[in-house]
Amino acid sequence: MNRIRKSNSKLLNLIISLIAFVWIFPFLFVLFNSVKSGTEYNLGNFWDLPKAISLGETMTFILSRIAINSAMLNSIIYGVVGASLAILLSSLAAYGVTKLPIKGKFYWFLLIYSGTIFPFQMYLVPVYRAYLKIGLYDTKIGMILFYMAISIPFCTFVLRNFFGSVENELLEAARMDGGTDFDIFRKIMLPMAKAPISALFLFQFSFIWNDLLFGLTFSKSEYVRPIMPSLSNLAGAGGNTTNTPALLVSCIIASIPTILIYVLLNKNFEEGFVLGGK
Repeated sequence: MNRIRKSNSKLLNLIISLIAFVWIFPFLFVLFNSVKSGTEYNLGNFWDLPKAISLGETMTFILSRIAINSAMLNSIIYGVVGASLAILLSSLAAYGVTKLPIKGKFYWFLLIYSGTIFPFQMYLVPVYRAYLKIGLYDTKIGMILFYMAISIPFCTFVLRNFFGSVENELLEAARMDGGTDFDIFRKIMLPMAKAPISALFLFQFSFIWNDLLFGLTFSKSEYVRPIMPSLSNLAGAGGNTTNTPALLVSCIIASIPTILIYVLLNKNFEEGFVLGGK
């Protein structure tokens, strides 16, 4: 019996090691080649140690092609504000359809959640035309509003599941002590939902940060464009580029904020989605 357990343990460790290697392989490729010059990279010796560190030359090339500082700041603004507003409105909606005496609560929830039934790409043309008419195209407010709107259905779904698991007796006790519905929401429900809210913030921030399609569609100026559409300017026609290391360095720089947020919120990430999925 012990031999079988040991063999199963070794097999499991081997499988985990193979999966880890598959995940780590792209990162090793990026690290190996990001410090090379464009000329050295084009020689095709991708796994050779770099002959010289060319980060200075690479950064000069990046800064001459894109406003990376402005683009990263834009994405941080869109991610933080868009995700925060979406979670705030979703928490209010989730509280309303679970704990308030509203008729047809389930149908109100279905109306909100119906935003996830259709692919987001279906919204591009009508929203684009509407933005052109009302002056929100290529504006930061327009970008924030769109990211907020497409995030609300999923956030409402997660928070509704969590709020629904909270015992009504706790809320009734708060009402007997003179608490209003808003007091209960602010002082009881939100603090209890810290874990799922943190998980949702990380999830939605990462979604907004990594977005390429919507950023390309609803913005055109460097003042408004987020980081991912800006990075696409490093590539030439057809996605080709003569300086691939510059693109790799930009990807490393662009990944830093999401990594930092995950490090700060990782304690609540798994717990939050487990609680929100109940």
